[in-house]
Amino acid sequence: MSSSLLEDDLSCPVCCDIFKDPVLLPCSHSFCRACLQRFWDGGSSRACPVCRRRASKKSPPSNLALRNLCEAFLQGQSRKETNERNLSCGQHGEKLKLFCVDDQQPICVVCQASRTHRGHDCSPTEEAALDCKDKLSSALKTLKDNVDVINKLRMTTVMTLEHIQSQAQQIEKRIRDQFLELHQFLREEEEARLSALKEEEENRVLAVKSRDELLMRRMCSLSDTIRSTEEEMAADDLMLLQNFKSTIERTQSSLQDPEGFCGALMDEAKHLSNLKFRVWEKMQRIAPYSPVTLDTNTAHPCLYLSDALTSVHYGSPCPPLPSNPERFHISAEVLGHTALCSGMHSWDVEVGASDDWILGIASASVKRDTEVSARPENGFWTLCLRDGEYRAMESPPKPLTVKRRLQVVRVQLDWDAGEVSFSCPVEGCTLHTFTHTFTEKVLPYFYTQSKHPIRIVPKPVLISVMEN
Repeated sequence: MSSSLLEDDLSCPVCCDIFKDPVLLPCSHSFCRACLQRFWDGGSSRACPVCRRRASKKSPPSNLALRNLCEAFLQGQSRKETNERNLSCGQHGEKLKLFCVDDQQPICVVCQASRTHRGHDCSPTEEAALDCKDKLSSALKTLKDNVDVINKLRMTTVMTLEHIQSQAQQIEKRIRDQFLELHQFLREEEEARLSALKEEEENRVLAVKSRDELLMRRMCSLSDTIRSTEEEMAADDLMLLQNFKSTIERTQSSLQDPEGFCGALMDEAKHLSNLKFRVWEKMQRIAPYSPVTLDTNTAHPCLYLSDALTSVHYGSPCPPLPSNPERFHISAEVLGHTALCSGMHSWDVEVGASDDWILGIASASVKRDTEVSARPENGFWTLCLRDGEYRAMESPPKPLTVKRRLQVVRVQLDWDAGEVSFSCPVEGCTLHTFTHTFTEKVLPYFYTQSKHPIRIVPKPVLISVMEN
């Protein structure tokens, strides 16, 4: 149906315009509500303006279907007029048949000849539309690619949140286990010291009671001597003189003073002197100090770290881990937790039965998402055991002569002097020394593909007391 015919069908017979709030009479004719009311208010009876059939006295109902059609038709007409205006040059009224590439806008032929667009690169709108569609397709692909990237990042975010919660639970358990061990040690130490105190108390009480019994027997003996002496003195003179020698000897043998009783009291200093410090010293056997601990967030998924973060071995891949930028994703590597940027540092690594390892230090900025050789030009200063051969990872690697299989390797860093040295503490010999001028932070570095763990050896804690 043409637009003109549709418009005729949607026009009010009274005003000849598109229906506005159309109402429906019983005779099936429709009119604008206002037009019908004006017709009836003009003195005519309540009859249809077209067929003169009388209408009900009730207000005629709205013709909702017709009203919806009229509104849709008016909206279409409005869009058509807008499109026609947009397809014409607002300045010259001509159709927009050209596209100015320089100004990125459609123009008419008059605009092309005007000063504004003179000399510009212009093309027909059909060709320009194809070019623009190609560019938009490329831009759309980039946008969709970005959406895919964001979706993957959001998936990583979900995994990261789950991993954080899992980490928190594992850390809490390890903290509780370690404090449980400390509490158990302290309880046992408390019981041992209270038991030693009770034993000393019992021994000293027993010693004092034994001493008191000796004194009681001594006192009874003296009482007997006093009584017999008094009896001798009460006898007649001749009998006194006859018994005098034995009597005086008996009294003199009883004149010895009782021995003093030293060390009877409790030795308080023995139990209380530096008590907390001595317990802390003893605690070191269950709380060793490690000069280096490992950073779990840098560990490759195939590496397993001990609860104390002081040993590492290779195994089957862990459950999926977040793809965080700190983690090594390609090679079985892990870094120490604390960065070093000055001073001297050393730590011993027990390699034991492991037959595939690399030890040393690495720059904080080493690549984590690609495989690179652990050599100085890549930010590594390392020693390795590979295929039964010890090598200093210079460029190229330098084979090392070792008398016997290494059990412990000492790594020593002098950051200020720019030296990284490796030695065997058992043999007391230096294995290799790297020299480099450090300008950034470095971290202890470990690599292994062996199921036998390599372990950082704990260091004894030395305490010096400053004299006043």
